[in-house]
Amino acid sequence: MTKPKTAQKAQTAPELMGKAKSHMEARASTYDQPGGERSMGKAVAAFNAITGRALAESEGWLLLQLLKDVRLFQHPGYHADSAEDCIAYAALKAEAKGAGR
Repeated sequence: MTKPKTAQKAQTAPELMGKAKSHMEARASTYDQPGGERSMGKAVAAFNAITGRALAESEGWLLLQLLKDVRLFQHPGYHADSAEDCIAYAALKAEAKGAGR
């Protein structure tokens, strides 16, 4: 039988934003460029080429944000990775949408 998860101290919104920022910076140095996460444009372009659709980059970020929200609420308790990634995807979505992408 698995042990129930112990309750975690709730983090403040600024603390969560800081964690999301750290994740974005770490992933940029691992997967992308020093300037930050820039893989969604390429992924959306490939998706559009394969499907004939016209998904925008911001819509790709929206899809990932929704995925993380579903995972966050899938089971009782709290899943920090899903919450922190969702915050990062919201920022990337807003950046892309603001730039008309």
